[in-house]
Amino acid sequence: MDSINIAVLDASTLGGDISFERFEQFGRVDVYDRTDTRQVRFRVMDADVIIVNKIKLNRDTLGEAKRLKLICVTATGFDNINLDHCRARGIAVCNVRGYSANSVAQVTAAMALSLVNHIPQYDRYVKDYSYSKSGVQNYLKPVFHEMSSLTWGVAGLGSIGLRVAEIAEALGCRVLAFKRRPDPLYKCVSLRELCASSDIISIHLPLNDITRGIIDKDMIDIMKKNAVVINAARGAVADEAALAAAVAENRIGGLGIDVYSEEPLSASSPYVSVMDRPNVIFTPHMAWGAYEARVRCMEEIEQNIAAFLKGRKRNRVDL
Repeated sequence: MDSINIAVLDASTLGGDISFERFEQFGRVDVYDRTDTRQVRFRVMDADVIIVNKIKLNRDTLGEAKRLKLICVTATGFDNINLDHCRARGIAVCNVRGYSANSVAQVTAAMALSLVNHIPQYDRYVKDYSYSKSGVQNYLKPVFHEMSSLTWGVAGLGSIGLRVAEIAEALGCRVLAFKRRPDPLYKCVSLRELCASSDIISIHLPLNDITRGIIDKDMIDIMKKNAVVINAARGAVADEAALAAAVAENRIGGLGIDVYSEEPLSASSPYVSVMDRPNVIFTPHMAWGAYEARVRCMEEIEQNIAAFLKGRKRNRVDL
């Protein structure tokens, strides 16, 4: 294959400061900021390679893509790709691994530190002039605790979870981990024990048939009253309605959410009901996207395409 056609379907999800010029070495590159479901089949008709982030690719959207040989997902998760359909048609699928570990871990830690220390509440106390009017030099409500007194449960110990565990350990936390295959570096327990024993619970699980809804109402109900829950993995691994209810009823201490079962966040999301609470932080699926992580992602995609064209298997998830 001397020269190929590449279609980038949702460039806007990667930030406006990322260049796709590196892919021109392989052939023609068509870059689309956004592509809705109805447009996909037309934009991939002549594509040999698709570069995609969040758009769903399946039998319906790929029906006209007769030349398609490779799909490159600009993420670690690939639940938006119908692998069975791709395998049946001999379409290779590659993801990118490990590129965002530092970025996601950094934002996870920032959320944890902000929620544990009640930074939004203290910030508001100063900005609404309550501090100025109080006549008291210090204000210490709500009470906060040293990280070294807390247990941090890391659900999912892949590259991101491992980085989060390292940060938690550096902050002095006792670390518990949930992992399908136990890791010798950290104490691995059942998910139920992790949820019951942890003061901070950060979720870093991939979304699949096993993990979908795994943080369910039963798991949430056994959490500590002060527990801070952070989800920077996939929205659908948790019961969003149960998490929102737990916050609203003061059955958990705080919530940090970067991912949602429907993105962008819909007006019907259960999270809307707790949007204004001071112990809740919502971010727009940005934890993965530090500039360095996004550049690294593009470098990995470039290497995935180059390897495929040379007949090598690199980061293949369809095998």
